[in-house]
Amino acid sequence: MKVTHVAGKDKGQIMLYALSTCVWCKKTKQLLDQLGAEYNFVEVDLLQGEERTEATNEIKKLNPRCSFPTLSINGQCIVGYDEQKIKETLGS
Repeated sequence: MKVTHVAGKDKGQIMLYALSTCVWCKKTKQLLDQLGAEYNFVEVDLLQGEERTEATNEIKKLNPRCSFPTLSINGQCIVGYDEQKIKETLGS
């Protein structure tokens, strides 16, 4: 699965499942960047075949509705763009 790494401060295990065309996914990335967090993300709509299936299965474990963005911070799932919850979870 093609995962992109963004360097920053280590605030734990952060994984963002996003769509390349999603405004809320872009806002979530911008917020993580503003907070200076190190994170990984995958743009699921750009994956194909087995990679897309793998990503979808990972998302469903966190978020059964499989909606975007799905953000995992140290195993805690945040669905959608929830600036307050993201900041609280990262301790910002």
